[in-house]
Order: sequence, then structure tokens, then C-alpha cells
Amino acid sequence: MSEQDIQLATMNRFIALANEIKDEKVPVHVVSWAMLTASAVYATYSVAGNSGGLNPSGVDKVVDSFRDCMHQVQDARKRELQEAGADIENEQN
Repeated sequence: MSEQDIQLATMNRFIALANEIKDEKVPVHVVSWAMLTASAVYATYSVAGNSGGLNPSGVDKVVDSFRDCMHQVQDARKRELQEAGADIENEQN
């Protein structure tokens, strides 16, 4: 299994867990922010280990990576919706 396959499978496990938590009546925005916070904690660990933290430049690199990922996800989602013939709606207020 390639690293990309492992990443996709792991992502799907996180989404499945998030859906389980949502099904326990935790609001979706709370689940989302909890996952984002957990990601920030784990990103810090993946770069600095248990004994350090990120400098401002390290934070910027993680934020830039997240921004790139968000753009990729949004582009893929819009393509998926367009291929299905759906109207694309912007975020809910």
C-alpha cells in the first residue's frame, strides 16, 4: 500500500469517527473545530516532538499547508458537484 493510500484510508477513519461523534448529537461545528484543534496539536508533535513547539515560521508553514489542502479539497468537491449536475452553494452563514 502506498503512502497516499495509507493517507486516504487514515483520513476516512477520521471522518468516520467524526460522523460517529456527530451521530451522538455533538454539533457538526463542534466536531469540526475539535478535529482542527487535534490536527494543530498533532502537527506540532509531528514537527517538534513532545519536547518542543513551533516557531512563528513553523506555524506559517503548517497554516500554508492547511490552506493548500483546503483549496485542493474545495476544487475536488466543486468538480464532484458539477459532474453530478448539482448547483454549487457557498458556505452557510
